[in-house]
Amino acid sequence: MSLVVLCATLLVATALQGPLVRLLDVGVVRTAATVFVAVCVQALPFLVLGTLLSGALAAWVSPAVLRRVLPRRPALAVPVAGAAGLVLPGCECASVPVARRLVAQGVPEAAALAFLLAAPAINPVVLVATAVAFPDHPEMVGARLLGSAATAVGVGWLWTRVGRAEWIAARVRRPPPDDGTPRWAVFAETVRRDVVDAGGFLVVGGLAAAVMTVVVPASWLDGLAGHLVLACAVMALLAVLLALCSEADAFVAASLSTLPLLPRLVFLVVGPAVDVKLVALQAGAFGKAFAARFAPLTFVVAVTSAVVVGLVVFGGAG
Repeated sequence: MSLVVLCATLLVATALQGPLVRLLDVGVVRTAATVFVAVCVQALPFLVLGTLLSGALAAWVSPAVLRRVLPRRPALAVPVAGAAGLVLPGCECASVPVARRLVAQGVPEAAALAFLLAAPAINPVVLVATAVAFPDHPEMVGARLLGSAATAVGVGWLWTRVGRAEWIAARVRRPPPDDGTPRWAVFAETVRRDVVDAGGFLVVGGLAAAVMTVVVPASWLDGLAGHLVLACAVMALLAVLLALCSEADAFVAASLSTLPLLPRLVFLVVGPAVDVKLVALQAGAFGKAFAARFAPLTFVVAVTSAVVVGLVVFGGAG
């Protein structure tokens, strides 16, 4: 069905090429198109690389590997699982089923949740993408690493104190059967699914950046920049609603150059931890009772971690 719609759209665009060119050949549209293309072109290589790594993780790295290296005590297992996000990267969509498999294999829930939050946020692809997006502010890379790591470990430790076993659906604790699918098939399907999902959200993010550039008056952004608390709140909510892939969100944040670094750091820390897409995935994987408690907890910890780290790293320049 989607292929038919695409072909029909191309045919209509070809038939109406002249009127469309005249309609779109205005300064505002050209500016928006430039921003949209710049965001997508810069982010696309990192998005593809991230999905390839995610596919390789799903196909050839068993959650049992992480289970064997984790300490038995949950309080110690949480930071180790969070650090594993540096060497076992995955996008947000991939980290949810991996965390579910970890719980099914007997990994402490708090450690599995720490890995769920860390893997898409502090992996090398995301950090390199952030460095490329913020060439004039290399401190953003370290701030994002510290803020996201603090979020993952903080939520994990809090879950050891407030989490309840009954909040996670009973079906999660049953290991999924091995259906014998070849590893290359798992890799190909994972990459295909992640590219389609993440690519769609990248387009949405690029469009949002383009629209904000030409529609939102510069005076509004200047006014928002002058109210740091309000700017942080707006960027946190924007991260939840846009649901961008973590390999691409830095380029959207970098395009909002009028805002100080601190609100943009909040956007980068909150996005990979909690957004509308992740809440839906977590509700399906762990149950609605889990998502209703985990998402608000993660949001509060992520915003707090980003603000504290940002104030320390950026100081008065935030």
